[in-house]
Amino acid sequence: MRTVLFLVALFGVFPAIMAQPVADFSLTNVVDGSKVSLASYSSSAGVVVIFTTNACAYDEYYRARINKLANSHPDNVPVLLVNASVDAPESAENMTKAAQKWGVSAPYLADKDQSVMQSLGATKSPQVFVLKNNGGKFAVLYSGAIDDNAQVEADVRNAYLKDAIDSLLSNQKPATTEVRPVGCTIRKK
Repeated sequence: MRTVLFLVALFGVFPAIMAQPVADFSLTNVVDGSKVSLASYSSSAGVVVIFTTNACAYDEYYRARINKLANSHPDNVPVLLVNASVDAPESAENMTKAAQKWGVSAPYLADKDQSVMQSLGATKSPQVFVLKNNGGKFAVLYSGAIDDNAQVEADVRNAYLKDAIDSLLSNQKPATTEVRPVGCTIRKK
């Protein structure tokens, strides 16, 4: 263990053994009906998974930031929006309408059996997971909040998600690997 810690301190490299592995999944993109899986992104440095809903006020606060993020690194670090809420306003049909209204460029995936939510341990909306690609196997590099100010983007002091993506792209461990997410609780089935 001392050797690993020494290497991390010396080189700033985040060893794959310290990251939580993520099983591949396949979910339907409500925007176009296609199936999307982690394996689809085997040539990307990583993937950002954002649990979101149609109706949570916190999701609404972040909508423009998420759209901007989805367009910032679409090939290196694509963004996947996942809706695991089983409440009536969150149906696949309502998800499709919401995606059209928002004009999202990222896939909007229906996780109505909540398998991906349970696999990653998601509990809030929005909640993010930055997954690092290690030869086609993905592992959690960061999980939690997008930043430290949901309501006022101009007042953000800690851009946790942006910092995690920058760390991923430079093959470093993020300074912060987990932050308690704020938002609406995703009710389990």
